[in-house]
Amino acid sequence: MKNFLFLSIPMIVLPIILSISSCSKDDETPKQPKPIVLPEKSAKVISCTNDFGIELFSLVAQGNDDNLMLSPLSASIALTMALNGSKGNTWQQISDLLGFHDLTQEEVNQIYHQLNTQLLTIDPEVELSLANAVWYRNSFTVKQEFIRTMQEVFDAQTQSLDFNNPEALKTINQWASDCTKGKITKVLTEINPYEVMFLMNALYFKGTWTYSFDKKLTTDAFFYPEGQVPLKVSMMNGEIPLKIYGTNDFTAVEMPYNQQNFVMDILLPTGKLSEFLSNFTSDTYNSLMTSFESIEPSKIHLSMPKFDFSYEKKLNEQLKTMGMTDAFDPDMADFSGISDENIYISFVKQNTFIELDEEGTEAAAVTTIGMAYTSANLNQLIINKPFIFSIRERTTNTLLFIGKVEMP
Repeated sequence: MKNFLFLSIPMIVLPIILSISSCSKDDETPKQPKPIVLPEKSAKVISCTNDFGIELFSLVAQGNDDNLMLSPLSASIALTMALNGSKGNTWQQISDLLGFHDLTQEEVNQIYHQLNTQLLTIDPEVELSLANAVWYRNSFTVKQEFIRTMQEVFDAQTQSLDFNNPEALKTINQWASDCTKGKITKVLTEINPYEVMFLMNALYFKGTWTYSFDKKLTTDAFFYPEGQVPLKVSMMNGEIPLKIYGTNDFTAVEMPYNQQNFVMDILLPTGKLSEFLSNFTSDTYNSLMTSFESIEPSKIHLSMPKFDFSYEKKLNEQLKTMGMTDAFDPDMADFSGISDENIYISFVKQNTFIELDEEGTEAAAVTTIGMAYTSANLNQLIINKPFIFSIRERTTNTLLFIGKVEMP
């Protein structure tokens, strides 16, 4: 199925089909959301995280006609972990990217620590977990101050591993699988000989709808992808109390989970999704959130598809476009807060999973940041994949033979 676009906590976006259906739901009064008490300036950090996530989503989504899901919260936590080890212009660019312009590192760390702690306990009926980890090559020297920050502020598991041993790859992937209840089982397929550290965040969410759909009313119906033939899909139907809001450009509903601290926001463009995405910004999203605050739920007939998919995306180019350039440049990166060795970010990648049905939603994300040596002057070289070879005369550089080995 094509053209589902989805963004996980703290924002979720997905086009659906709203239609009239004949279904009823019990009218029991739901529990009310509990307030989260955070330090001063927390609203700014959360708003900046949303803005960062929406811009990143828009850059990835434009021109992409496949199912897509990113997690702004997971990405921002992993990047904030990297921020703690950066200095100078590298620190400034990552800080500006995340919108922390006038905040100190200590303020950001305090807000994230308290936000994450309260998110995990605010709704006991929602299953939510946040986990962080720092894995580093056992021959790589990491500054103890950085390790302490990762442990105390981010509650991160920190461990040195023999990256030359295949068991290291299994250990990292098993951590990702354990932290996402087996929904994301592989985040790395290999460890490059130049890579010395992985900063990781794992996010898992499982919530039950405040007003669930009646499975007996789920039927096969047509879904109309852009530019493709209609597809028959399993369409859920319900008459549900929801907040609904409309403009000339889209219709949106807010679908709550459990005691309503967590919700799924769904936007259905009036026209083509591809055209809507070209103008979709954080202003659009923030305006919708403001509108929802003044709207009372009303019972509407809702029809929407069940779906599940996994997604993987390297985010290097999008983050560079957003201004984070030095961190990826071996000659410009400054991560002297992590180590005295010259290192840079080799990749930022996110793996995600989503499953939505009549009962609720299960979603997971793992963000992985790879850190590598800036120089090829290593004390080892592991030739463990296809390579090129040549034979030449050294004084004249006359090339006698050149070839490649795909399989020794």
